[in-house]
Amino acid sequence: MAGGKCLALIAHDQKKDDMADFARAHRDILSRWKIVATGTTGGRVLDAAPDLDVTRLKSGPLGGDQQIGALISTGEVDALIFFVDPLTPMPHDVDVKALMRLAIFYDIPMALNHATAIKLLPTLEA
Repeated sequence: MAGGKCLALIAHDQKKDDMADFARAHRDILSRWKIVATGTTGGRVLDAAPDLDVTRLKSGPLGGDQQIGALISTGEVDALIFFVDPLTPMPHDVDVKALMRLAIFYDIPMALNHATAIKLLPTLEA
């Protein structure tokens, strides 16, 4: 994934509508970024904002979280927006924790809810 800034988008099942709405509402800023997303989230984002440059990876439980983690570790992802559902147990919770650990370790901006994503948006405009 060469050139340009890259943003990773992930949303748990109960937050996929929120992510689609977020992408639709902020497509002007997001259109300036290459986007990588886990499979279903990426599909929902493309349905909501088909003009965005979205690369869909595997579904989170099937390795998509780990694919994004690998891109973070190689410096190919510059920011992460991950709409987490805190009320639904996740069978792949260890993958989610590993992804968040990599984002922290490599010191990339990471928003885990809508309110923080909104605060992150102005930094994406630059």
